[in-house]
Amino acid sequence: MKEKAQAQGREARQTGAVLLRGAAVLGAAAVLSKLIGTMQKIPLQNVAGDEVFGIYNAVYPLYILILFLATAGFPIVVSKFVSEHASAGRYEEGRRVLKVSAAVLVVSGFLFFLFLYFGSGWLADLMGATQTGMAIRSVSFALLLVPVMSALRGYYQGYQNMIPTAVSQVFEQTVRVVTMFALLLFFVHYGYGADWIAAGATFGSVMGAVAGLLVMLYYDRRERLRRKAGQTRAEREDLYGGTAAGPRPAVDAADAKTQEAPYERETTGSLVRRLLLYALPICLGTIALPILTMVDSFTVPRLLMRYGLDESGALYQFGLYNHGLPLVQLVAMIASSMSAALVPAIAEAKYKGDAALLLGRTVMSLRITWLIGLAASVGLSVLAEPINMMLFKSAEGSMSMAILAYTALFSTLNIIAGSILQGFGAVAAPALYLLAAAAVKVAANAALVPRWGIDGAAAAAVAAYALAGGLALAHALRATGVTPAVGRAVIKPLLCIGLMTAALLAVTHGLPALLGALRLSLPPRGLAAAVALAGVAVGALVYALALLKLGVVTSAELAHIPQLRGKPLALLRRTRLLR
Repeated sequence: MKEKAQAQGREARQTGAVLLRGAAVLGAAAVLSKLIGTMQKIPLQNVAGDEVFGIYNAVYPLYILILFLATAGFPIVVSKFVSEHASAGRYEEGRRVLKVSAAVLVVSGFLFFLFLYFGSGWLADLMGATQTGMAIRSVSFALLLVPVMSALRGYYQGYQNMIPTAVSQVFEQTVRVVTMFALLLFFVHYGYGADWIAAGATFGSVMGAVAGLLVMLYYDRRERLRRKAGQTRAEREDLYGGTAAGPRPAVDAADAKTQEAPYERETTGSLVRRLLLYALPICLGTIALPILTMVDSFTVPRLLMRYGLDESGALYQFGLYNHGLPLVQLVAMIASSMSAALVPAIAEAKYKGDAALLLGRTVMSLRITWLIGLAASVGLSVLAEPINMMLFKSAEGSMSMAILAYTALFSTLNIIAGSILQGFGAVAAPALYLLAAAAVKVAANAALVPRWGIDGAAAAAVAAYALAGGLALAHALRATGVTPAVGRAVIKPLLCIGLMTAALLAVTHGLPALLGALRLSLPPRGLAAAVALAGVAVGALVYALALLKLGVVTSAELAHIPQLRGKPLALLRRTRLLR
């Protein structure tokens, strides 16, 4: 009995290690691919200009929403079903889940491709921007490829092997960006119009899907060849990234007869119904954020025409409006990477019934989000003009960027508070709050854009994300029973922000004057870069010192960070910055 218990313990530890390793690999790949996808928007605007940038940012959220609808949560469901079959030794049934789900997704992808391709003119008219039609048709071809790739990713994730998904994500984004810029340079060089250039940019998603699918097919073919060759169990586990304790890969037919547990095979129709039954609720939960981001595509260009602009002018202004989004998305990306670890951590503490651990993890995550999101929003807002000039060649749209910066705070609060709610099992609540925010965005756009143009659209975005973030935060605080200390949680951080803002204003006003007095002449974009980078460095330093000196961050909290233990923490204590 003792030996059996020890063996079970070793298997549990091995399985846990596999899960953690897989999550780390997939998380790193997701961050890298998101970083590539976010930062490519800056050179896109620099090469193609703001009118093309506006067309691209009008079409891409529509594509993401349709893609979510086409895949309908299937990757997660395929992963779940395959994992269940593998755990029971039914490897051929896991393979059958892949085949059936891929067939369903081929049909759904084809139908949505037809909708986008042949409905492109109608969708462009709905946006009030006929120039988007060609870009919509261009990106529609990706729907013939991505659904099958999603099914394959779910299949391998069901075996806890995240390597194929991670590699395909990175390849997909890399090829997408390379294709986009190759076509951009070609179309710009030969003087094509904005609609052709934007279509070239969106076609990068098609070639990225080709690359991602080819990677997944390579792993799938390698698996089938090894099965036919009758590889050993160790080789199979190496193929799938599993362990003796974890699920094993599909085996050949002869092995299946001897190893699979007795099982009454489910009919294809029943399997399809079960897949859809599980997938549709997930789909409804995941489309909330794309709906919120897509609201601008269908309202802002049309409303800008009421502001007094023609179609080209409206798309140009819409491009300016989107200057601030890549930077806000970077802040949200950091929050998303935190949330990936937060959901299981909260769920674990809740399952154990450890109230102290649950409270500590919740408070710490919300405090970090508040401190980072607040500083990022204020810093981006104060430095909006030099950052805009540095990244996008022009100071146009700086006021819109300064207003839009505050969505960084509320979107990160929404992400982390939503993750806490998911850890408590309240899966639907964050999606409902985002849908409410989308309704507010529609109403606020209609009220503000005809009066204030893109500045009104930015103010509407802040109101929408503030609603979603506020509702999610209030719900999370109620669910966890956390009552924040107003002084340490709100007043002192605001004092730190005040000191940081003063430092930023000193840089933005003082550095140009100092360089002028020293007779150091820089081109406008070079001066903007110097001010922006110096502002980020000085602002971050002042804010960090203020947090330490005012006791917002304590020595005990910093001790939880492995990189600060030992000499760094001792040095901070000797300087008397820590309490």
